[in-house]
Amino acid sequence: MVKIESKRGMLALMLAHCAGMVDLVALPIWVGTLIAHYHFDPQQAGGLATLFLIGAAGASIYFAPRFNKIQVKVAAVLGFALAMLAFILSAKTHSFPVLAGLHLLGGMAAGTALSVTHGTMGHGLNPHRIFGIAGLAIGIFGVIFLGGTPGIIQQFGGASMFLVMAGVMGLAALACLFFFPKPTRTVEFDNYEQIKNLPPLGKPVWFCMIGVAILAMTQAMTLSFYERIGLERGFSRDMVTMALIIYGIVTIFPAPLAALMEKKVSVTAIITFGPIFQAIFSLLATNSHNYMVYALAGPFMAFTILFVHTFAFGLLARLDPTGRAVAGTPAMLMVGAAVAPFISGTLVKFISFEAIGYACCVAVAVQVFLFSRTRKAVLAGQTKIPVLAKIEEETQPTA
Repeated sequence: MVKIESKRGMLALMLAHCAGMVDLVALPIWVGTLIAHYHFDPQQAGGLATLFLIGAAGASIYFAPRFNKIQVKVAAVLGFALAMLAFILSAKTHSFPVLAGLHLLGGMAAGTALSVTHGTMGHGLNPHRIFGIAGLAIGIFGVIFLGGTPGIIQQFGGASMFLVMAGVMGLAALACLFFFPKPTRTVEFDNYEQIKNLPPLGKPVWFCMIGVAILAMTQAMTLSFYERIGLERGFSRDMVTMALIIYGIVTIFPAPLAALMEKKVSVTAIITFGPIFQAIFSLLATNSHNYMVYALAGPFMAFTILFVHTFAFGLLARLDPTGRAVAGTPAMLMVGAAVAPFISGTLVKFISFEAIGYACCVAVAVQVFLFSRTRKAVLAGQTKIPVLAKIEEETQPTA
C-alpha cells in the first residue's frame, strides 16, 4: 500500500498538483497564444481561460464536501484522463464555441482530480510540509514549461500548446493510476455515520478560504496578461520569454522556504500581511516601462501567493481535520482565478493594462480584512475549531 510520505506517493501527489495547478504557470502563455495564434480579442481569450477555471472551481465545490465519501484514486485518474482528452480535442479546432465547451469540461475534470489530491495531502502527517514540497515541484515544473513551451508554439503553432498541456495531464493520470497514496493519518471522521453529522465549518475557516480565493484572483488578474503587457511595452519576444523563465525559477523557492519557516514565524501574521506585496508587485508589473522592473515584479508576485498560500493551506488543514477545507483548495484558488482573466481582459479592452494594477489593490485590501478576521479569531480563541489549542500554542508566541 502506497503511503503519502513514501517516494511513490509523493511523486504521484506532486505530479497531480502540477497538472491540476497548470493555470498558475500557464496563464500568460495560454492567454497570449489565444490572442496571437487564434486571433481572439483580450476579453475572449481571458474568457476561455475563465471557463476552464470556472469548471475546475465548480467541480471542487461539489466534491470537497464529499471527499470522505468517494473513491479518491478513481476520481484522480479519471479526472486527469478526461482533462487530457479535452486538451487534445482543443488542439483540433479554432471554433470559439467548441473551445469554450472543451475548456469548461476540461476544467471540471482537472478540478475534480486536484480536489481529491489536495484532500489527500491534508490527511498526511504534516500537510504544511507536504504542500511546501508540492510548491517546489510546481516551481520546477514552471521553469520547464515556461522555458520550453514558447519555442514549441513558435515552431509548431498555437495548437501545440494544448498538446503540451494534454501531455501534462496524461502523465499525472498515469502517476495516479500506479502510485496514488492512501492517507497516512487516521482521521476520526472517516466513518459514514459521522460524516453525515459533521458540523459546519467555522467562521475563521470561511474567512481564510474566501481570502485565499481573492489571493488567487489577484495573482491571476496580473499573470493572465503578463506576456501581453511585456510585448505591448515594446520588449522583444526573447525578453518576455526570459521574464517568464525568471518567473518559473523564482517559483521554486517560496513553498520550500515556507515549509522551513513553519515553526519560526506566526502563521496568521504571514497570511494577514503577506498579500500587501501582491498589490505592490502588481502595480509595478502593470505600470512600469522598465524591463528589469517588469521582469522581477511578475515573478515576485508569484513568490507572494505561493509563500502565503502554503501557510494558509497548513492552517486550514489543522483548523478542519476532516479534510473538507483543504479538499476545497481548488475551489478557493479557481473561483478567484476563474473571474480574473475575464475581468482583466475587460479592463484592458475598455481602459488599459494599468487598470489591472489598481483593481488588484482593491482586491488586496479585501484580503487583508478577511485574513485579519481569521487571525483575530484564532489568537483570541473565539471559535469552536477542535484543534485551536494546538494552533494557539504554535502561533501565539510570535504573533
